[in-house]
Amino acid sequence: MTGVLVLAGTPIGDVSDAPPRLLTELATADVIAAEDTRRLRRLTQALGVTPAGRVVSYFEGNEVARTPELVEALRGGARVLLVTDAGMPSVSDPGYRLVDAAVNAEIKVTAVPGPSAVLTALALSGLPVDRFTFEGFLPRKSGDRSRQLAEIAAEPRTMVFFEAPHRIAETLAAMAEAFGADRPAAVCRELTKTYEEVRRGPLDELARWAADGVKGEITVVVAGAPPAAPKEYGPAQLAELVAAREEAGERRKEAIAAVAVELGLPKREVFDAVVAAKTARQ
Repeated sequence: MTGVLVLAGTPIGDVSDAPPRLLTELATADVIAAEDTRRLRRLTQALGVTPAGRVVSYFEGNEVARTPELVEALRGGARVLLVTDAGMPSVSDPGYRLVDAAVNAEIKVTAVPGPSAVLTALALSGLPVDRFTFEGFLPRKSGDRSRQLAEIAAEPRTMVFFEAPHRIAETLAAMAEAFGADRPAAVCRELTKTYEEVRRGPLDELARWAADGVKGEITVVVAGAPPAAPKEYGPAQLAELVAAREEAGERRKEAIAAVAVELGLPKREVFDAVVAAKTARQ
């Protein structure tokens, strides 16, 4: 029997948010792989839990070397619990590499749902939540960051980002330049902690606020791009679109129908434009 890899979400601030299953897993796992073993020790002490299993570190600097060791333990039947400093493993934290290796080894992977900075910030932002995309941390270098922001400037879904406090003012200014100064956004700071704060407003206003300095763990939520205004086509342009299709081999009737569907217009309107163009040429 192979073991089970358990991904466990840990509190993002308030320790009392820890789900009961997390306490059970911490107390019974054969191996606990923690992003920071000192943070894990403080968490277990706060929860009143004494781990029975072996505790090892699993962070960005050693995950390549440690993953095969953990997979071997899983192959031997161990229940391996993976935790990060806060939130769900592999979401901008170590974890993906181990999950990928476990899946490829046909080892069961399950999860203990827990607090999420992404979903908490999204819910508190006051922005649309029906569709969203998680962008994680932006590149540290300004040129790379600007290029990435330009790539997603037209993204229609609400976007969620993580950012460090010493870079937040620069990042918000870059977002205002790429997305537009008046794009609605929310900066969520110290979620679930004593000094929790959610600052909402247009990006340029938030950038000015952040220029004075911001402390704590930060999640930024930005509204998606507004829908582009439909392009207006005059009779001459409609006739040109039909003519281009005719030149490509379509019959006129089919070309008119195709242009009407593409632009969401009545076929009669496109037909009249073609007739008007033909009359003008005579």
